[in-house]
Amino acid sequence: MPIHFSIEEMAERRERAASAIGSAELDALLVFKQESMYWLTGYDTFGFAAFQCMVATADGRVVLLTRAPDRGTALYTSNVDDLRVWTDVEGMNPASDLRALLADLGLGGGRVGIELDSYGLKASNWRALEAQLDGFVGWEDRSELVQELRRTKSPREIEYHRRAAELADDAWDAAVAETRAGAFEGDILAEMQGAVFRGGGDYAGNEIIIGSGNGALMVRSTAGRRSLDPNDQLTLEFCGVQRRYHAAMMRTILVGDPQPGQVAMHAACEEALTAGEDAIAPGAAMGTVFDAHAEVLDDAGFGKHRLNACGYGMGAVYAPIWVDWPMLYHGNPLTFAPNQVYFLHMILLNFDDQVAMTLGHSVLVTETGVERLSRSSLELVVR
Repeated sequence: MPIHFSIEEMAERRERAASAIGSAELDALLVFKQESMYWLTGYDTFGFAAFQCMVATADGRVVLLTRAPDRGTALYTSNVDDLRVWTDVEGMNPASDLRALLADLGLGGGRVGIELDSYGLKASNWRALEAQLDGFVGWEDRSELVQELRRTKSPREIEYHRRAAELADDAWDAAVAETRAGAFEGDILAEMQGAVFRGGGDYAGNEIIIGSGNGALMVRSTAGRRSLDPNDQLTLEFCGVQRRYHAAMMRTILVGDPQPGQVAMHAACEEALTAGEDAIAPGAAMGTVFDAHAEVLDDAGFGKHRLNACGYGMGAVYAPIWVDWPMLYHGNPLTFAPNQVYFLHMILLNFDDQVAMTLGHSVLVTETGVERLSRSSLELVVR
């Protein structure tokens, strides 16, 4: 089975999770985040689109309730040895299967935490589950429990992040080589994604974000592709991915004759990125990074065009988005610690003049500050 970590590391994760569950005065955690399942057991699937739940107890037991198509996936990818399957049939209610599972584990009358903040627990399923839990167990929202355990990375996880960053740099090199007047966005995407796949990487949690012309200001992926004009702008936000571990980058390439205002925007983004990196240190509050970047952009006269966050965590994440917790925004009191990985993005979107500039890459928090995981220059690229 392709678990990408040692038996010892996986055992330690389960012990840490059980200890955290017990310390929270819970008997069990109902795990709905696919990221949590992957971290805890290696279980690797997009099957969270349907109802599934992993029950982790304070005494270290782990049981997975899922659909039949994912039974084989769980056996192949994870160390879970207690698998329960709910049956697809008219009138089915897998929440009742979960209640039966909890009863079988002796958890009736106990107290459980639930990962409510999860793409794996849509509202309709939660309403069905809440009805089953009412009067059977006490519960509370513990969406952050495994999330916090995942934030600081092991040496092996850092290796995967480093390789992901190399793949992101490879994708960037491919994009620069392919970008020119007349280039088709689809060809640029194909070369970028191909570079990741040829390097042994994986799909990212969401599509590569690409936009040219006025679309360079979207910073979102949309349907439809265009060819670049003789004078154009191309915004790219993308990830290298290794074993689900992401390392994001962001760049805006100019085509043709660059506008002086856009060159100034790039200079401000580069200064802001450096200021943000300088603000990161173990024990520093995350809000200080946003403030450092905002001060630079505001002083340069671009305050109107910046966003309200300047980055977020990187980790092993799943669709629909590669953003991992937490976000870097003003006032965020969470603090940095060594061996955490973050994506810093400087984004200026001038909707008045329809010009954009972006710059970003992933960094590793060290004992004294940060290490850039990207080898790529921050210089403005003009093609």
